[in-house]
Amino acid sequence: MNQSVNAGQANMSFVILITIIATIGGFLFGFDSGVINGTYDGLNQAFSLTTGESVRSNLSIYLAFGSAILATIGLYFVRKELALIAAALFIWFMWEAQDDNSFRVASMLLGCAFGALIAGRAADKFGRWWVLMTSAVLFIISAWGSGIATGSVEFIIYRVIGGLAVGAASIICPAYISEVTPAHLRGKLSSIQQIAIISGLFFAFLSNYFLAKYAGGSTSMFWLDYETWRWMFWMELIPAFIFFFALFLIPESPRFLVSQGADAKAAKVLGNLYGAENAEAKVQEIRSTLEQDHKPSFGDIVNKATNRVKPIVIIGFTLAVLQQFVGINVVFYYGAVLWQAAGFSESDALLTNVLSGAVSIAACFITFFFVDKIGRKPLLWFGSVGMAITLALVAFAFAGAPVDAAGKLQLSDSNGILALVAANLYVVFFNMSWGPVTWIMLGEMFPNQMRGSSLAIAGLGQWGANFLITWTFPILLASSVGLAGAYGIYTFFSVLSVFFVFKYIQETKGKELEQMQG
Repeated sequence: MNQSVNAGQANMSFVILITIIATIGGFLFGFDSGVINGTYDGLNQAFSLTTGESVRSNLSIYLAFGSAILATIGLYFVRKELALIAAALFIWFMWEAQDDNSFRVASMLLGCAFGALIAGRAADKFGRWWVLMTSAVLFIISAWGSGIATGSVEFIIYRVIGGLAVGAASIICPAYISEVTPAHLRGKLSSIQQIAIISGLFFAFLSNYFLAKYAGGSTSMFWLDYETWRWMFWMELIPAFIFFFALFLIPESPRFLVSQGADAKAAKVLGNLYGAENAEAKVQEIRSTLEQDHKPSFGDIVNKATNRVKPIVIIGFTLAVLQQFVGINVVFYYGAVLWQAAGFSESDALLTNVLSGAVSIAACFITFFFVDKIGRKPLLWFGSVGMAITLALVAFAFAGAPVDAAGKLQLSDSNGILALVAANLYVVFFNMSWGPVTWIMLGEMFPNQMRGSSLAIAGLGQWGANFLITWTFPILLASSVGLAGAYGIYTFFSVLSVFFVFKYIQETKGKELEQMQG
């Protein structure tokens, strides 16, 4: 909205309602990502999985990932034959990799990469609301199917379906929020997305902890004679159905409506949000930016004069990739495994996850209160420095620790405290900076003309990097690299992010979306 539209003119109750409903998608994103954390032992027992032990399995994982990307490229460039062949190859290679434990955890992320890339184009063609509704349906299917699965391939298929939902929600929720909120509140309201993601993770950890505690373990039989780990997945059905029905209460993005020529509908939505006196002027402002160019297409990411991808797209892609290469999702997906490897019991490891989730939520509120005051770039830079220091301390705590016969680290009391404190401080630095601010910037840094396509590329990078980090961690853990080496790698990328932010990130605080330049 124009800077003249202030909080007093806006219908803030409606704006906040829309934001909260949209961020239920973020909550499900977090819950679906975190629930796998407590099901590790149950899945191992149910499906007799291994961990990256075979060259054939590892090669199949690489080829499955490549086939998924190739299938998506085929869809984008309307090469149906390429898409179908690549999709068939993906299914075949996924079958070959079905017994790999790390692939089972990371399989959802293949769907995430695919879903994020498709969602950008789908949002430009069908609308933001329809993409959110589709993701709600996929969340429901995945939650039910993951719990009811009786075989490894069946389970992976349902996790990939969940990944499609997570990937779509991860980029469309922040974009939608950015398109319906006033510029002076956009950062604060968009940061609720990260609060929702971390809340989803927290409640997944909490649900896993209490279910396992009450039942006597994740592999124990529970209600209706189903194992506890299955109920961990089924808990997601509650927020998934809430998201589905709540979506009927919110409108389509007015910017999408204008792009489709539905100016009257856009004016009605803007009138409900900001008052009729501001609606027509804003419709004309959006219309004028769209009329300067053609209908949005995937080719908009390329500079026609140089035939190269536009720098803003590369910056957004790198921002999304670095958010994952600092290793945050190792804590989220493998927290229980990590702390058990460091000598904690399963119960204590799950309780530590709950603590990390609570700390993460508190850290997100720092961004909520300050992102529109001090800006996006300072928060990113401060977070990068903090992550680099705390990750180095975690690596130091793990380095040189002896290993018992079961392969668990034998940390001294001082190093155990150092690892626990430094890891939770790392989580704080991430969730007050790179966690929420990356999503805020991806939702607002691209021009209207190329927002959908640019988000698709950034989403592909984000989830592709997430897949690589998630898949490789248990392999590193089982190798000579170990916990210390893995955290040394994440420290390197945190240091790299310090220089990236300083040189390439441009401040977007207070700018209208129509002011963003490509």
